[in-house]
Amino acid sequence: MKYSNINKFNKNKIFSSIIFVTLGALVSCFLWGSAYPMIKLGYKEFAIGPEMMSLQILFAGIRFTLAGVLAILLGCIIQRKVLLPKKSSIPMILKLSMFQTVGQYFFFYVGLAHTSGVRASIVQGTNVFVVLIISSLIFRQEKLSFGKVLGCTIGFLGVVLVNLTDGGIGGGNIIFGDLFIFLSTVAYAFSSVLLKEYTKKEDPVVLSGYQFTAGGLMMTVVGILMGGQLVTVTYRGIADLIYLAFVSAVAYSVWGILMKYNPVSRVSVYGFLAPVFGVITSIILLNEGIGFGLIHLTALILVSTGIIIVNKVGNDSCRRHII
Repeated sequence: MKYSNINKFNKNKIFSSIIFVTLGALVSCFLWGSAYPMIKLGYKEFAIGPEMMSLQILFAGIRFTLAGVLAILLGCIIQRKVLLPKKSSIPMILKLSMFQTVGQYFFFYVGLAHTSGVRASIVQGTNVFVVLIISSLIFRQEKLSFGKVLGCTIGFLGVVLVNLTDGGIGGGNIIFGDLFIFLSTVAYAFSSVLLKEYTKKEDPVVLSGYQFTAGGLMMTVVGILMGGQLVTVTYRGIADLIYLAFVSAVAYSVWGILMKYNPVSRVSVYGFLAPVFGVITSIILLNEGIGFGLIHLTALILVSTGIIIVNKVGNDSCRRHII
């Protein structure tokens, strides 16, 4: 066996081990969950109000430009070489950035400014279901089964339930808040399907780093052209931006590696932890525990249960396919 084949075998064995998958997924989900309250705290430090869309886009653009640079630098240090994309990878990077950074986070940042961190976490928890639907019906990468449809239904019931309350936790705007958060999950779903496909040809760290940089620069330019200007700047706000850049650089790079070396279902089962961490960190950092009642806990449980069903029951080898 050639050395390159042995090296490839060792990588597959390490990155597919239960310890690496579990720890990697836990770290990614915690970082993603903590981003909800940190963004809202960043808005407060930079005096960005719900109606200031240009500043929200500019804030996101700066974050992801920093995240891209950080991801590339960390990748270079870890791999001990300069990471440059192949010429054939540039179209993939641009397409991925339009979905994963520009599309997803335009809706996410605007949406989060109009809803609470807890509600955003719960709505964002439906991303597993949207990924399943898009990969099955549009890209034909998976088969829909009764178990998967059941899981999607239960999960969406959780989203409906949290919106039946009077404004939900912390109040919010359903259209510019919850709907925009949901649209960000749609963009994320397309990016996830593309990422799984593209990592067959390119290093996931390279894809993450350069797509963040490209998408971040585009959002920064758009924010500036819309008249956005960060007038209020504090040390705590800068620290928030750096932390958020770290979140994206590390979480997406690790998740990309997990997706490359493992089946999608094996990795995505951990995704239910992101909204759980989001709710917990929002309650702690934003004092959104006031008003957190049984109906909201039930909604979170429904979302989590739905994701578990999709990844456990839905992947049963004896399942009956619907499509």
